[in-house]
Parts: sequence; structure tokens; C-alpha cells
Amino acid sequence: MNEFLQFFILFPFLGFIISLFLPEAKEKTISRIAFGTVFLQLIGISAFSIWWLFEGAPDLNLVELSVLKTAHYEFFIDFYFDRVSAVYLFIGALLTSMITTYSRYYLHREKGYKRFFNTVLFFFFGYNLAILSGNFETLFIGWEIIGISSFLLIAFYRERYLPVKNAFKVFSIYRIGDVGLLLAMWASHHLFHENITFMKLNNYELVNEHLQNHSIIGIFIALCLACAAAAKSAQIPFSSWLPRAMEGPTPSSAIFYGSLSVHLGVFLMLRTFPFWEHQTAIRIAIGLMGLTTSLMASLMARVQSSVKSQVAYSSIGQIGIIFIEIALGFETLALLHFAGNAFLRTYQLLVSPSVVSYLIRDQFYHFKPKEKAIEDSYPKKIEYTLYILALKEFNLEGFLNFVLWRPLKIIGKSLDFLNIKRIYFFFIPLYLIGFLTYKFRVELPGQIANVLPEIFAFIGLVFVFKSFSERRSPFLAWILIVMNHFWIALAIVFNDKVSVSEIIYYLAGVVIAGIIGYIALIQLSKLEKRILINQYLGHVYEHPKFAFFFLVATLGITGFPITSTFIGEDLIFSHIDSQQLFLAFFAASSFVVSGIAGIRIYARLFLGPHVKTYHELPYRSS
Repeated sequence: MNEFLQFFILFPFLGFIISLFLPEAKEKTISRIAFGTVFLQLIGISAFSIWWLFEGAPDLNLVELSVLKTAHYEFFIDFYFDRVSAVYLFIGALLTSMITTYSRYYLHREKGYKRFFNTVLFFFFGYNLAILSGNFETLFIGWEIIGISSFLLIAFYRERYLPVKNAFKVFSIYRIGDVGLLLAMWASHHLFHENITFMKLNNYELVNEHLQNHSIIGIFIALCLACAAAAKSAQIPFSSWLPRAMEGPTPSSAIFYGSLSVHLGVFLMLRTFPFWEHQTAIRIAIGLMGLTTSLMASLMARVQSSVKSQVAYSSIGQIGIIFIEIALGFETLALLHFAGNAFLRTYQLLVSPSVVSYLIRDQFYHFKPKEKAIEDSYPKKIEYTLYILALKEFNLEGFLNFVLWRPLKIIGKSLDFLNIKRIYFFFIPLYLIGFLTYKFRVELPGQIANVLPEIFAFIGLVFVFKSFSERRSPFLAWILIVMNHFWIALAIVFNDKVSVSEIIYYLAGVVIAGIIGYIALIQLSKLEKRILINQYLGHVYEHPKFAFFFLVATLGITGFPITSTFIGEDLIFSHIDSQQLFLAFFAASSFVVSGIAGIRIYARLFLGPHVKTYHELPYRSS
């Protein structure tokens, strides 16, 4: 029975691969392949779930593939199936089949017709992989696929300024949440001394035995998981990104931000509930987060002028209530609530164009304002204060800008002295000196040798800060991302357990992706003479091949699961000692900011309104 789990991953992947090679003009074939893939998946999941229920609904676990195994570490793909997986898989397949049917006609004759269905199938593959994951590593693969799919679908209308800008904002928030998941994976390796599976997390005696002597690590892991879930499910303080994500086509808004993607944080909390259910403080914190989100989102939903934004905030409010239900231990109720909220929001978003058209006509003839609303019972000062706060969305975006983006930009601007010449003539010799200190580390004083890894990792973090804020040379921004990985490797190599082959395995993907991206930049600069990243250039229209290869290179260099760098990052973290909190934080932050910086280079070069004025220029804002 376990062996059937792998087919629910292979089938969506096969449909995605087939759709890539179909000609763009064959709209019917493209949509039929997409619908056929999802519908057959729905039939398979339904039949398998019925069989599974007749067998007594046992928890299933399948160790599919061991990708890398060393003396101290193993990276393996693991699949797990229980009632949470069954509900999420069925709802996902049913709603995606509805969306593909709807999109066949909604996007007819759209320029990006094939691109839309390719991305939806890619998302569907990542979604199934995340839901069926049996350990954190497998979950993180699906998690990353869903993140990049979100970016591509929000920026579907890539000739416009606002969709591209909002796609980058959403991707940035996703990457911030990835810090939590990365650190949780790192801490769990040290807590359990293995690549723990979700099947083992259900073993209360095993989890309790490890948490008794390491309660602080347990709290740290739970907080990291809650942070990742909050970012993915748009909970406070990350709620402002969800309405911005509605810039994509209505079908993608429905499937991503009404039903499936936005509930992945709920899935993460349900999947890891056996780990943190006995940590009362964490349950209170998660419940308070859900309550705060629900109250604030309800107020914000009532003042929205856009129907999609109103649905978005309503969905956030309901997800906040689901977090409260999970914190209280009502797992079954949370699953039922997820299913109901997903169906309702999908329906509301799909019919929103028709509803808006109907209401506009109806207003002229039958509009009657409400005689009295609940807010009228409040004192006027409170009523007006709540209205202004809700209208300004409680300034959540300004808060994130103040806490996250503005410091990054300030730090980056303070590093304007970094240019390509100084990188080559100062930091490369400094790197060689650092490598020599590693060779002769035995002869160094203990205090210096212990602090060097943090210093090297911090230098790498500084490089990606500068790459993120660079507004002129894409070559400099790209080189800084590549060098960041080398500095991280130098920091980790001071651990005696790290072998040279492991470092080579990690850096191999970086080098290959770095070379591909640099060649693409050189070729683009030859064609366009002058390329700067101080604005969106939109070169995808005239150079789609360069755009594709540069996107692949960007994903490779930022640790997306298409090169050895993805596994290498997890391998690197497994060698960071549990006492080296600063090193773990610097490394995790470097990986996250490098991903944001890489996608920023791609977006600035290839997306947005075209820099050449003989192309059609859409309005800057919607």
C-alpha cells in the first residue's frame, strides 16, 4: 500500500513535463493535458483514500530514495500519508481540476496561456510533494516549488509594473518565512541526532525523551515553525502580502490565495502538532497570533474597495480562527474548517468578476445604505479610530518596511564602496588568507579560531546585503551572491567533521549556476549595450531564451532543488554546532537574502514595462 504514494508525485510531474513541450498555439491540447493530469490524480486519490479507510486508516510511511549519505548525515526523500494528507490531497486535486476547467475559457487567447498552465501544473506537483512529505527536507522541496510558482503567477501580466513589484514583495515574505523552516530543520538535527521523520514525531515517548533535557531547543524549533507558518498563511505581522498577491489572474488568485497555498501554514502546524502540543506557552502564542489576525483582518475586510482584497482579508481572518482551533487541540475541526474555507474562497474569487458587474448595475436602481451597522454602537472616537486603522491596514506594510527592508537598504547603501575591482583585489586575497588560517588553524589561539567562522559567515551576509541593494551593475550583484556561498563554505569548513567532498558537493551547483548566469549577463549586455538594475527593463519580450536560462541559473544559485546546492545547504547546516547560534543565523539569513537578491536581478532585467518605448507601455498602477 505504501508504494502507491510515489505515483501521486510522479503523475503531476509527468503532466508538467509533457506540458512544457506542447506548442503554444495548441490551446485545447494544453488545457486538456492540464485538466487530464489533475482529474486523473483526483480519481486516484479518491480510490486510494477509500481503500485506505477500509484498511483501517493506518499511517503510511515510505522511504523513497536516499540521495546522499555520509558518516554523520543522510538526505533522503520520505513520503507520509495520514488523515491530514488525505484531506489536503483530495481538496487540492478537486479545486485544481475546477480551476483548470475554468481557466480554459477565462484565459482563451491570452498571450501567456501555455505559461499559465505550465505554472499551475508545476505548483500542483510541488503541492502534492509538500503534502505527502515525510520529513522536513522533502517538505522544503515542495515548499520552495510553491514559492517560485507563486512569484511566476502573480507576475503573470509581466508587462505591467504593479504585478511584478507585488510578486517580488510576496516572494520576499516567503523567503523570510524560509528562515524559520531552515533553522527548525537545523535545530531538529541536533535535538534528535537524525533526519527525523513525521512518523517518528507522532511517537510521544521519543519526542518527550528528547525534550526533557533540551526544552529550550524544543521551544526554539516550535517558534521557528510558527514563524514559517505565519509567513506562508499571511498571519500577523505578515498579513499585508495577501491582497498584493491578487494582481495575478483570477483563477490563480483562487487556487493560491483563496484555497491551497495560503493554507500551507495550517498544514505545517497540523503536521508538527505532536511535537509542540505539550508546550503550553507555544500553544498560547499561536492562539494569540490567530486571534489577533482574525480581529484585525475582519476589520480590514470591511473597508476594502476591491472585492478580491475583501475576500483576501476575509480568508486571512478565517485562517486565524483555524490557528486558534489547532492551538486548542481541535485538529479535526481545523481540517473541516480548512475544507470549508477553501471551497468558499475559491467560489467567491471565481464569481467575483460577475458579482462586481451585477452590483455596479444594481447600485443605480436598488442601492440602499444600511440603516445601522454594529460599528454605530461604538463611541465615535473609537469608531473613527478603528476605521482609519483598518483603512491603513494597521500600517503592517510600513512596519515590515521599517523592521526588514529599510535596514537592508541602509546597510546596502553603506556598502557602496564595494565594486568589482575591490572585490577582486581585496576580498579574493582576503579569502585566500582565510583559507590559510583554516590550513593552520591548529596553531591559532583557541579564542581566535572559535570566532573566525562567525566572522567569515558575516562577511558572506554583508555581500548579499550589498547585492540586494545594488542598483547599477547586475554583474556585481551576481558575483556577490556567488562569493557569499564561498564565504559560508569557508566558515563551515572549520568544523573538523566536514570533509572536502561535502564542500565540493555544496559548491558544485553554485559554480555551474553562477557560470550560466554570468554568460547570460554577458550575452545580454552585448545585445543591449547597457544594462542597469535601477528599474524594470522587460527584456523577456525580445530575449525570452536568455530570460529562461537566467531564471534557471538564479534558481540554481539560490538553492532551489535543481542542483546539488539545495542538498548542500542542508548538509552545511548539519555541521553547525548547536552552540553556534550566530553562525546558524548568519548562514540562514545569507541563503534567504541571496534568494531575494537573485530573483530581484531577474525581475529587474527581464520583467516589467519594456525600457524601449516602441513597445506598448501599460499604466504604472492599476
